[in-house]
Amino acid sequence: MKPDGSLVINNLNKMKYLQVIFLFWLLCPSAIARTVNKDEMAKGVTKLMSGTVDKFTPYAFCSASPRFEAIDKMEKGKLPFSLDEIGIDVSPRGCQVRVPLQEGEQLYGFGLQIGSFQQRGLKKKPIVNDHPLNTLGYTHAPQTFYISNLGYGILVNTSRYTTFYCGTHKKKTYQEAVKSSNGTVSTSTDELYKNERSGNNVYIDVPGAAGIEVFVFRGKDMLSVVQRYNLFAGGGCLPPLWGLGLKYRTKTDFTQEGVNRTVDYFRQNQIPCDVIGLEPGWHTAAYSCSFVWNKERFPDHKAMLTSLKEKNFRVNLWEHAYIHPTSPLWDPMQKYSGDFLVWNGLVPDFTLPEARKHFSNHHNTLVEEGISGFKLDECDNSNIAMGDANWGFPEMSIFPSGIDGEQMHQLFGSLYLNTLDEVFRKKNKRTYQDYRASSLFVSSLPATLYSDIYGHRDYVQMLCNAAFGGLLWSPEVRKSDSKHDFFHRLQTVLLSPQAVVNSWFLQNPPWLQYDKDKNNINEFLPEKEEMESITRQLVNIRMQLIPYLYNAFAEYYERGTPPFRPLVMDYPADKQAKSIADQYIIGGSLLVAPLFEDTDKRSVYLPVGNWYNFNTNEKYVGGRTYKVTIRFNEMPLFVKEGTILPLANPVQFVADKTVFDLVCHVYGAPTQKVSLFEDDGVSYNYKKNEYNLLSLWVEKGKGKEKRSGTYKKKRYEVKDWKFID
Repeated sequence: MKPDGSLVINNLNKMKYLQVIFLFWLLCPSAIARTVNKDEMAKGVTKLMSGTVDKFTPYAFCSASPRFEAIDKMEKGKLPFSLDEIGIDVSPRGCQVRVPLQEGEQLYGFGLQIGSFQQRGLKKKPIVNDHPLNTLGYTHAPQTFYISNLGYGILVNTSRYTTFYCGTHKKKTYQEAVKSSNGTVSTSTDELYKNERSGNNVYIDVPGAAGIEVFVFRGKDMLSVVQRYNLFAGGGCLPPLWGLGLKYRTKTDFTQEGVNRTVDYFRQNQIPCDVIGLEPGWHTAAYSCSFVWNKERFPDHKAMLTSLKEKNFRVNLWEHAYIHPTSPLWDPMQKYSGDFLVWNGLVPDFTLPEARKHFSNHHNTLVEEGISGFKLDECDNSNIAMGDANWGFPEMSIFPSGIDGEQMHQLFGSLYLNTLDEVFRKKNKRTYQDYRASSLFVSSLPATLYSDIYGHRDYVQMLCNAAFGGLLWSPEVRKSDSKHDFFHRLQTVLLSPQAVVNSWFLQNPPWLQYDKDKNNINEFLPEKEEMESITRQLVNIRMQLIPYLYNAFAEYYERGTPPFRPLVMDYPADKQAKSIADQYIIGGSLLVAPLFEDTDKRSVYLPVGNWYNFNTNEKYVGGRTYKVTIRFNEMPLFVKEGTILPLANPVQFVADKTVFDLVCHVYGAPTQKVSLFEDDGVSYNYKKNEYNLLSLWVEKGKGKEKRSGTYKKKRYEVKDWKFID
């Protein structure tokens, strides 16, 4: 039987139709993938989604739920463009996102950035790296998240290496008409290659992704956008009260005797200190780690921990996550680790519950012995800008969960931190840890970032940049080049989220000898008694500020307000504040202006309003720049008019039952009440509403106070009021 001719023709037509569809898909893949789904995740938080989204995204591992009640109280804000103007394409290369930019708009963020503060006009690659580099974006805590001064934030929910072209390029479809050239030629490469910053979009390239999620955060200004992001991530962390005291890290090869000698030095010389940190020498093997006490250096570590507790010291232990063959974790973690080794150690797959369970169970034993926190080192990556830096696992690594090395690098620090933080959360015990790499949605985790780099100006700029993404960054004091350098660094450290003196390569405290080689042969400075006295005075000021700092962190938890932040967040309309990254705000009422040179003077810009010198009570009119003098035993600190500043009588340490005696300093005429957050300072019971608010205000020239709440005890006692005109 012959086939029906019409059927043959129909079949040929179908084949041609399918061929046309295939060619259309091949040549124009983005045309099929333009469907963008919108999901209102919370008030002012919209998720745009297109294609098949990766399994291993930052938000997939957020450890806390959004604080919807607090978010709902916020003003939603308006976007300067329509959500439909955000373009998402999915192609064989990956995902590309386009976000409009307005004339005069400025961008901030991208995580713990170094070298740049205002990001428009730059190409940013927020990729995790152990050495923050130039303005490109390589850093310990990269974030695919930026904030606009027009009151919105764009977060690309990916753990893939991503590039942002922040107003750097124009597509031909957006090209403006060009007038004829006059034939002028450039005579230098600087002129030829200068950054024009002329693009009218942010183009975002996510290679390898078959789909993408973009979170859009709205607000009335940048601060409210950051608050909304932090609340969406679970609210900011609230460290234990003792975590706001001084942390001192001992020399890496110290023995039990060296640790005991160090803590006795602090108590005998009445220099406040709350936390003693032990570096790699406590392990039997450190690169990679055994997580087992070294009996040669610490013959009776349990007795030492008991003694330290009796002297009111908390103990923090250094480690990294790579598991040495002699570790008791080696065998159980074999099938829950990646296919490459680091320092001959296993790399845990912290995306797996089984891996987290084994790792946390072992650390639970250390916590039961009396450990209060951990320092999580080398959880970033070896310097990807250097060919001979190769200690990190390769990007082509494969882990049992299916995640690859690239995505694991971007998430590793946050996953590691959350694994150990969970040990404390399960015990209803707060900690305050150190870690060297982070990602997105970590606002609720009580830890601060640190680095091996040591540029003082870089440290302060990183503190400012960290605030845009729910990160806490703490500078350190190690060695110094001069007396000026040491005290200026110490001042900054004591006005940071965590006050850390890191003597990991020093035999003695750096104020006795800031030169490394001389310190390690016990050759002290001729003026060591003076250095010690000034150090004591400065640390005492930190202890005075603990109630204020703790209250700033309570605001971080309750409202998502970063406790440490750049001036532009509080003063968005101030043209000078927009670019200042060498000063910062603490808690809304204190301004810090660190000193960097071998001089006791610097220029300080004070925003609109009146301000007071914390040390002298001298009054300044805001909106101006002043040349100020800050001595070694003073703080580069300025107080906003209208502030009620509760200063505590300094204590040598913060015990679980410490009650702070307060003197309330009133600067000018306060216009509203101030509420101090008061709870047990060590547990998570505040999340069950077990806390007080101690209201402070001025009425008819006299200070007033009122306590309300369900916490049955007191942590604060108001002893006096002082009025500064």
